[in-house]
Amino acid sequence: MDDRPTPVHAGSGASFNLPLEIRHPDQFNGSAAVRATDAVMPEQERDYYEVLGVARDADAKAIKQAYHRLAMKWHPDRNPAPEAEERFKEIAKAYAILSDPNKRAHYDRAGFEGVAHFSFDDLFGDLDLGEVFGGFGVGAERGSIFDRFFHGREPRRGLNLRVSVHVPLERVDQGGAQAISFVRPVTCATCGGYGTRSGRPPRACKDCAGTGRKVSTRGNRGSFRFEQVTTCPSCAGRGTVVGAACRDCDGRGQLEHEETLKLKIPRGIEDGTVLRVPGHGLPAGAREAPPGDLLVDVYAEPDTRFQRHGADLWRTQTVDLVDAVLGTRIQVPTLSGTVRVTLPPGIQPDEVLRLRGKGLPRYRASGRGDLKLRLRVRVPQTLTAEQRALYEQLRALPRS
Repeated sequence: MDDRPTPVHAGSGASFNLPLEIRHPDQFNGSAAVRATDAVMPEQERDYYEVLGVARDADAKAIKQAYHRLAMKWHPDRNPAPEAEERFKEIAKAYAILSDPNKRAHYDRAGFEGVAHFSFDDLFGDLDLGEVFGGFGVGAERGSIFDRFFHGREPRRGLNLRVSVHVPLERVDQGGAQAISFVRPVTCATCGGYGTRSGRPPRACKDCAGTGRKVSTRGNRGSFRFEQVTTCPSCAGRGTVVGAACRDCDGRGQLEHEETLKLKIPRGIEDGTVLRVPGHGLPAGAREAPPGDLLVDVYAEPDTRFQRHGADLWRTQTVDLVDAVLGTRIQVPTLSGTVRVTLPPGIQPDEVLRLRGKGLPRYRASGRGDLKLRLRVRVPQTLTAEQRALYEQLRALPRS
């Protein structure tokens, strides 16, 4: 096969069906083997103070005013935006936590973990919606709003697990199955995730009554009482005591498990694309909640023949000075085999030739990229007497 390139200016330039794909800009410096990099929230929950736009020392009045303003703005009956319902849920939950002194204290002390044990009724059972929405033409009954948006929801999923994998350019070119192996924790089957030898839920800590904290009064000064809140030493802040630990998981409720999957790599997949494999992330804290997802960052392996730039491949090709002057035919490797390329006379150093359609498939689009040859001209460093004489003759000739 004889490819006649187009000269361009030197400055141009178990198997799964295709999972959900998202873009991820971070680059991972790892080997070709898959490695676990981090665990991420499936949906990152924002700080409740940030959600309402109030300071951490805001009083009850400021919190209520912020909630009233935002709830009226994002109520789905008033706002047709697609994201209105999710924003309203976020605002309502933040207000439910921060408007209650006890829940707010839990949140200030331990963040999201401090309020994770509150049920739907704990959060919204005493919330007076009529006080907020009455007279504004939107549903004011608890059932018409919170039951509508929150009841029937699934328990909080487990965290996502992120790994990275490097695949050869041939896999990017053709697509297909790629085996990946990784280690992740799974719920201990012996104790059901409780960590107890009996397989039953751990008992509440007696010293802190299940709150995970100890409150001590330091005394009164006039009308003020000073309280000191510390982590309960008996349960280390968990609020529960395992007692006799499960022999298989040593009370952790989880075991390390090595897993191997076959991942379907789409043709032309771009570096940094994230493929999602549902249900293969970290286990959830609640026994009935589903695990998170596995997020796989896909990158092309380094290749000594080519450098990848999107769908285009670049290759540096060295030619001798005489071939650059007179032109020649050379063999060039491609992903589909070797092709013969005709170099025109008068090749200049760093000139780029394009082999159309010899790159990678365009990701989620039609067509293919190009293979671009950047030409390096090799000037001889040592000459024989005969070669030197010929060059001297050439120098003596009139120049064009």
